[in-house]
Formats: sequence, structure tokens, C-alpha cells
Amino acid sequence: MRYTASLLALLVAIPAMAQDADLTRDERRARAEVTEYWQPVPKLVATPAGQPPADAIVLFDGNNLDAWQAVEGGDAEWTLADGAMTVARGKGDIRTRQSFCDVQLHVEWRSPPNDQGHDSQDRGNSGIFLQSLYEVQVLDSHDNPTYVNGQAGSIYKQHPPLVNASRAPGEWQSYDIIFEAPIFAENGALRKPAYMTVIHNGVVVQNHAELQGPTEYIGLPRYGAHDCAPIQLQDHDADVSFRNIWLRPL
Repeated sequence: MRYTASLLALLVAIPAMAQDADLTRDERRARAEVTEYWQPVPKLVATPAGQPPADAIVLFDGNNLDAWQAVEGGDAEWTLADGAMTVARGKGDIRTRQSFCDVQLHVEWRSPPNDQGHDSQDRGNSGIFLQSLYEVQVLDSHDNPTYVNGQAGSIYKQHPPLVNASRAPGEWQSYDIIFEAPIFAENGALRKPAYMTVIHNGVVVQNHAELQGPTEYIGLPRYGAHDCAPIQLQDHDADVSFRNIWLRPL
């Protein structure tokens, strides 16, 4: 049946191809222009090598923590050295001073060497929360078995990564995240769930994954209406470092 359908399609196409061959160049061009449009022209965005795009909001360039604050209030108190910021254990999560909805987010991170013999969720654990609610897990997942929807590149407790693209502890890694925020009706009902695409070290590990709700450690996720919110980085009692953080609102 498949071959019969293909043959029929070819037989239908041949006369049309022959007819097109009889057209003049100007006639073919006129037909092509029916499906072309020239406005609006996409905005030009400069993309210098090794630098954030020209229209990006730089959240951390290694110089200061001005774009961040402690979740509990006050300035962010994480350690700043050598162009990176590192979790200061016990100081708590930090979040951006600005709020965001749909974003393209770039983050580079590094888990510490495992010189204390930790394993599973105790090795280089942190997290990146979109809208302070939806977590992409940060973990040393290099030769470190754990529950798969809690390893690096997972949407925590919801979607395991498609593959494990982790580098060894102590090496810098990157996440590029496309986040589509959920949309709620005026009465608070969910109109569209959140979606997330995650590229880990250049490899797609989440492909437009649908989120069932905010991240929950215990229990099932459930949506509740909310507005745009900050990006949040987690203090999970591990010396995880971050650098080169920028985003583009979408």
C-alpha cells in the first residue's frame, strides 16, 4: 500500500513538473513570490564569540553578585573568586533581583572534586530553579548512580535526562535552557503547562518536556497560579560553583 501511494503521488506530480518547466523565468519567480514575505525583518542580534548575545541580560560575569540577593532577604553571601561564585554552605539559596517568565538561560557550573567519598545525591548537589519553582538538577553524575529523575540534567523528580552528558567533577559544564512559563486563566485555572528544553554540554537532554507542576521533593506536582518570578540557585550543602550566567527573555 505504501509503494502504491508513492507511485500515485509521483504520477500526479509529473504533469505539474512538466508544466512548471514550460514557464518562463519571470513566471516561475512570480509563482514563488506568492509564498514569500519580507516584513517584519528579524532584529539583528550580535553574537561575539565567547560572549553573551548582545541582547542578553547578564546575571553574572564573574565580577560581582549585584544581580542576586538571598532568598531570605539581604545581599547574596556566596563566595566570589576567580570569576566564579560558589555556594557558601548554610547561607541559603540565592535568586535574581529581577523576575522572568519565558527565557533562554545559559549557566555554567562545576561540581567539586569528590574528595570526601560522597555518593548519590550527596555529590555536588545544587539546582537551577526557573520562576523559583521548576528545577533543573545540578549534580555530579559522573560515575555516580542515583535515581534517574534526580541526576544531572533531569527536571527534578519529573523527567530524567535523555542521556547522561556529565563531565568529571572539577570540570566546567554548561546548561542552555529554553523555558516556556505556564499560562493561567483569570480564575487561576491552568491554560498551558510549562515546557522546558535543556542542552547539557551541547547535548539535548530534555526536548520540550512538559512539566506537571512545580518541583516537589515529596509528593506529586500540582500547578497553582503565579506570576513571573526570579531565577534561583540552590544551596544544597555542596561547594558547587557557577559562572557566565545570562539570559534572554523570550
